[in-house]
Amino acid sequence: MENKMEWWKQTSIYQIYPWSFQDSNGDGIGDLQGILGRLDQIQDLGVETIWFSPFYKSPGEDFGYDISDYTSIDPRFGTMDDCDKLIREIHKRKMRIVLDMVMNHTSDKHPWFLESKSSKENPKRDFYIWRKGTKKTPNNWISMVGTSGWNYDKTTDESYYSNFLSFQPDLNYRNPKVKKAMFGVLDFWLRKGVDGFRLDIFNSIYKDESFRDNPSSLRYFPTPDNHDEAFFQKKQYNLNLPESFQFAKEVRKHISKYKQKPFLIGEVSGSDKVLKSFLGEKADGLNLVFQFELIHFDYHAKFFKELLEKNEKVFPAPYTPTYVLGNHDQRRYIDRLGGDIRKAKVLSAFQFLARGIPVVYYGEEIARKEGRISSFIGKDPIAKMNRLVPLFLSNFLGIYINRDNCRLPMLWEMSPNAGFSKGSPWLPVGKFQAEDTVLHQKTNRDSLWNHYKALFHLRKGSVVLKEGSVRTKSSTHPDVLCFERILGDKVVIVYLNFGEKDSKEVIPKGSKMLYQFGGAKELGGFLQLGSHSGAVFETKLKK
Repeated sequence: MENKMEWWKQTSIYQIYPWSFQDSNGDGIGDLQGILGRLDQIQDLGVETIWFSPFYKSPGEDFGYDISDYTSIDPRFGTMDDCDKLIREIHKRKMRIVLDMVMNHTSDKHPWFLESKSSKENPKRDFYIWRKGTKKTPNNWISMVGTSGWNYDKTTDESYYSNFLSFQPDLNYRNPKVKKAMFGVLDFWLRKGVDGFRLDIFNSIYKDESFRDNPSSLRYFPTPDNHDEAFFQKKQYNLNLPESFQFAKEVRKHISKYKQKPFLIGEVSGSDKVLKSFLGEKADGLNLVFQFELIHFDYHAKFFKELLEKNEKVFPAPYTPTYVLGNHDQRRYIDRLGGDIRKAKVLSAFQFLARGIPVVYYGEEIARKEGRISSFIGKDPIAKMNRLVPLFLSNFLGIYINRDNCRLPMLWEMSPNAGFSKGSPWLPVGKFQAEDTVLHQKTNRDSLWNHYKALFHLRKGSVVLKEGSVRTKSSTHPDVLCFERILGDKVVIVYLNFGEKDSKEVIPKGSKMLYQFGGAKELGGFLQLGSHSGAVFETKLKK
């Protein structure tokens, strides 16, 4: 049975944060040459698509998400020749490459902004959003980090808008020249052969043309299911505007002419209705959007069953859900599990075996732990803004104020700095043991790394898991989640035990076990599931 779906509907994604993956020159910062040296290991793991956080030229105030040149490589990470080689070598290994693209804003050191702020008459003035207003801001818009979005600049006695940090001025997409310039950036990288883009805070692209005040709200902290109402404000006029939904279609149409059939995956927030609007009524907007519900999981079979059923109802084919457990802005999920590797195996099995795209953040495959860096010494600009907030309080409130802690260097081997760097790492490696490293886990058959490898390869080799529909099934125990993936007459059945008690499940006659973990056993037509275990079977539909 051949794969018929578009490649991006079937792929698996592995995110690399270049600062922390592998340093090759001893300066303590990861780089492209370091990544090149690890490509064989990434391929061995079974990864199909690699997404890179930004390595463009940048002052580094937001560690790459403040771009000063979209078509140059920052010297910290290497050269354009290194990048070209990286693209070639990834393709040589039959993997694909996705770049982070920050279309919403630039660095305030970008030449466009330096020109824009120089005078009101400068041709680049309208590349950004400027308004009159000094002591009194032009309106009440609050940025995503809780401060006023308006930033006064004395050069022209006006304020510019930034929907994230103050040194990241937002581009003005109501100016056709901005759109043309940014499409040119996409073209530059697509001509080099990249296979798609992850679009940073894409829901912030357009702002209200009349600059109306946002309505007030009683909510201060954003919640997992409501990011667009926070800091006592409903972000009605500076997030998720209809023009942004339409722009998603324009970007999709623009890139569709390239032979590699590139795709777009957007970082957006809002209700399912909003997310679907970015995908387009005819699935003609962004190819995929990140869905973050899995990040805020409750470790119970009921939660995962309801999530699976909800996604099938709201995002049925031709839409494709995404399953994300972490990224460069989120607390590492292993900490939410209390470091329990058994639970990590169950959780990752759900992520890979459900219908959708699994997105893995570097280090999740070895249970890379969350750091414990205090906001007082944090490098993250958000940590610097919140230095007086104790770590225990931010954890209690469910807010993440020091992203350094999820960005610690990769643990490769039991050596100084875990094999990440021969110099002094830009962030501390922290305490670790041999069993925490890739090298050790590769030799341990029951390790989390080998579990991830099995899942990557199982999914990679199964058309049913890539293309099949999904439906949940009843189980003999409330802690067990059972679902089927179906394509034609082929069926893959998944059993996952989220509980501490053993469970006995009936296996359809003629079933063949494809994979098991946690000691699950097949005994005379039954499946014996131990605590936090799982099994995958293959069978055929009865005629």
